[in-house]
Amino acid sequence: MYDELLALLQRGGAVVLSGAGLSTESGIPDYRGPTGAARPATPMTYQTFTGSAPARQRYWARSHLGWRFIARAQPNAGHTAVAALQAEGLLAGIITQNVDGLHQIAGAQDVVELHGALDRVVCLGCGQLSPREELDTRLRAANADFSRDVISLKPDGDVELEDVSGFRVVDCDACGGLLKPDVVFFGETVPRDRVDRSFGLVDDARALLVLGSSLAVMSGYRFVLRAAKLGLPVAVVNQGPTRGDAHATVRVDAPLGATLTRLASASAGRMVR
Repeated sequence: MYDELLALLQRGGAVVLSGAGLSTESGIPDYRGPTGAARPATPMTYQTFTGSAPARQRYWARSHLGWRFIARAQPNAGHTAVAALQAEGLLAGIITQNVDGLHQIAGAQDVVELHGALDRVVCLGCGQLSPREELDTRLRAANADFSRDVISLKPDGDVELEDVSGFRVVDCDACGGLLKPDVVFFGETVPRDRVDRSFGLVDDARALLVLGSSLAVMSGYRFVLRAAKLGLPVAVVNQGPTRGDAHATVRVDAPLGATLTRLASASAGRMVR
């Protein structure tokens, strides 16, 4: 299967669709793991976040503590290999479901962040975007005495934390509106322009390469369905089963860092023009 994957990639024109499994080697947990079974979690929904002050307090307390782990995370061998494949001219685009920004830190360009990014904050009142570092500074100042033991990091960048009493949430310093990380919560719609751009990449691709995604949610799976409808080869590299396996032309169940590094090394100097 590896040789088939390599041959497919070296044709050029592949579009990458990456998921949480690509970032596990950077210390960020995924949603399902190699067995394909969902990890226990209660994700924040957009409706709960916007409709409940206690829910926002709970989210921001957990996210504030979790942010320090996300901010320190570094790209792993998989991210570096994807950037190298792009630099070699073998990729026609990169779509990621991840919100950690590690593709870009590794050197990838023009990445479509389907679900947004944790390093940005948006005001739901005036729409102002600001760097997460600015909010982090404000939250540290407002919560100088807030200290809790972190149980474990969660896939969305927050942590397991029961006691959030005393944590103070800050609002937009421009209009006083509610602040939210610039990511798509459950129950929230992915912005149309990102979806359209992603479909456009798939429509123009020669193959779709799925990396580290179980494709359990339609947000990513729809691009596999589009590729299959167009008759494009679909390659899936993931540890554990995925929803898209029935559409896969090539299926590799192996660690992503080592597999992608091997692919990038074998493809060095094979730029498609």
